[in-house]
Amino acid sequence: MAKRNFAEITPELKNYAAICSEHVIDRDLYTRYAVNRGLRDMNGNGVLTGLTEISEVNGRTPDGLPMDGQLFYRGYNIYDLIRGFLSDRRFGFEEVIYLLLFGTLPSQDELSHFSALLGSYRSLPNSFVRDIIMKAPSSNMMNSMARSVLTYYSYDTKAEDESLENVLRQCIQLIAMFPQLAVYSYQAYAYYLSDSTSFFFHDAEPSLSTSENILYMLRKDGNYTEVEAQALDTALVVHAEHGGGNNSSFTTHVVTSTGTDTYSTIAAALGSLKGPKHGGANIKVCHMFREIKEQVKDWKDHDEVSNYLKKILHKDAFDHSGLIYGIGHAIYSMSDPRAKVFKSYVRELAAEKGMEDEFNLYETVEALAPQIIASERKMYKGVCANVDFYSGFAYQMLGIPEELFTPLFAIARISGWSAHRLEEIINGNRIIRPAYKAVKARESYVSLSDR
Repeated sequence: MAKRNFAEITPELKNYAAICSEHVIDRDLYTRYAVNRGLRDMNGNGVLTGLTEISEVNGRTPDGLPMDGQLFYRGYNIYDLIRGFLSDRRFGFEEVIYLLLFGTLPSQDELSHFSALLGSYRSLPNSFVRDIIMKAPSSNMMNSMARSVLTYYSYDTKAEDESLENVLRQCIQLIAMFPQLAVYSYQAYAYYLSDSTSFFFHDAEPSLSTSENILYMLRKDGNYTEVEAQALDTALVVHAEHGGGNNSSFTTHVVTSTGTDTYSTIAAALGSLKGPKHGGANIKVCHMFREIKEQVKDWKDHDEVSNYLKKILHKDAFDHSGLIYGIGHAIYSMSDPRAKVFKSYVRELAAEKGMEDEFNLYETVEALAPQIIASERKMYKGVCANVDFYSGFAYQMLGIPEELFTPLFAIARISGWSAHRLEEIINGNRIIRPAYKAVKARESYVSLSDR
């Protein structure tokens, strides 16, 4: 047989795919057997599958009525945490990592020691960049990061040790190294695509915060402003954790429950977050706004903006999906606390960058889109701007390439994944195995010669 092109889709494969596509389950069966699709009930509420102390996500009152969204990290309201960081303009992400992992806010001395520990781990093994990241660079940084994480197993002499102290060590090391894995993966890919004969890598600076290190490593001159670093730090804080039910954190619980190693677990979580329905939505928001800015002549004309949003909703514009990206959330209906708290930093960043007009357009769409969706579609709950609505715009203003938008999410969320992995190891003693109802009719075997 002739050697095939690795990525070729042959007519034979198309025929096989057509056979697969015939196996569609009747949607009425989900109702008949009371199966909650996507583990959500008819009201959009998640089906209870576990208990957690790590975070709390609320979008409804105890009576089931919609309310402004609430997010708590280990019992602390996200607003209070960020207000505390803002009070003396300090970076808060490292403090949030400590809180998520250990359940308490650190003292100044505890935070200094923990930050120093993170800094000491901000280095990759010898030749890792050359042998792992530079060879076969990926067009998607999430895949590159997952490959690096799985490869790191080979460098760990205690990779299979599931003791709590060893898993904690592995998690802290990965938290510290994720910025390098993301940034270096992008730089390797950019070099691969370019005609340049030179490229640069900045080693992480142990004394800098995570947000400062990201900007320092990305920029050739290593320079950044306080407003830029503060905005990125806040983005990391609001993306760090969002309950045990979000797809990648639930993946972390499921995979951890099998007893597998930390590297396999985190690689699985990365695969989950990569999906555009989970971690990649802010890129779609940016692409949507690019088209809005091109097609809408007067950004201040609410009628013109509304008409274009209706075109998007009716599948007559943008990607013809009928979705206004960045609007709507599985839990929040009146407001997403992450979007609300992050918005003020995006406004400040827009003022520094001279992009107030673009920010005002975002605000206009944020106000108009929920009204238009409510008037055009049957809805069981309201919709609001989610955290993805503003994050991509912020990253654009920071000069961060789109290829790193989802990896930035991962750099933040690995702190939450680590907390959930530790929680599952401490409290879980059974493999997670939900049930699926078999609905295919039984068949009688027919010998091969009679088929």
